[in-house]
Amino acid sequence: MTKRSKINLLDKPYFLWAALFIVAPLIMVFIYAITDKSGAFTLSNFEQIPAYFSTILLSVLYGLAATVICLLLGYPFAYFLSKHTERTQRTIVLLVMLPMWMNFLIRTYSLMTILGDTGVINSLFEFLHLSPAHLINTPGAVILGMVYNFLPYMILPIYSVLSKLDGSLIEAAQDLGSNKVYTFRRVILPLSLPGLLSGVTMVFVPCVSTFYITQKLGGGQIVLIGDVIEAQFQTANNYNLGAALSFVLMILIFICLGIMNHFDDGRDEGGMVI
Repeated sequence: MTKRSKINLLDKPYFLWAALFIVAPLIMVFIYAITDKSGAFTLSNFEQIPAYFSTILLSVLYGLAATVICLLLGYPFAYFLSKHTERTQRTIVLLVMLPMWMNFLIRTYSLMTILGDTGVINSLFEFLHLSPAHLINTPGAVILGMVYNFLPYMILPIYSVLSKLDGSLIEAAQDLGSNKVYTFRRVILPLSLPGLLSGVTMVFVPCVSTFYITQKLGGGQIVLIGDVIEAQFQTANNYNLGAALSFVLMILIFICLGIMNHFDDGRDEGGMVI
């Protein structure tokens, strides 16, 4: 058996996995989207999509807000983390990943305990004789939940790239007279772009499609497209409309991924290949 045939043989399980758990579910979603409850072909499910345009737009806006905040917090954190010793880097990376070892639901419930009207923050305000603040069931609480749950997905890809940057390139820029701002803008930022784009994608996609965060931290007052899809499957039992909405959301995500890859120059200094 040749080396090439051995490689092809090793590829088979991965193609089977992709076919069963990626391609097949997508085909099922598409079939449900173009049929009615009786299984007959129809486009009526897609004709109802315009009624949810405002919800889709709101989901994108919330996703963008959370992604921008994660980027503003994650990039400086990853940059300064990459400047520490390897031992310190390993310790801090472990602390960043530690919340990800807990269940997503537990992390969200912990925020409910912190932001509740009788939660930790308002209890502190009461101890300090300050007026209580209504923090839960607000847009800010939903965005905070997104940032809290998905911030590590922004930090880790960017850190992965920054930690592998060739220090001689930075030294060369400084030797040629570049100050710190110019060096960052013309050397560090372009080289860290693959990790940045991966982080943006890994945060934006789950933020747009989330539903549990809005239910627990938004109190049902903030409805995003993920909530609508979840309701169609769990409450309304309208799998066909839910599949159509899921298909539209999937197309939107693919468009976002295409835009991200368009700005990526194909370098693989780290991050995630999309």
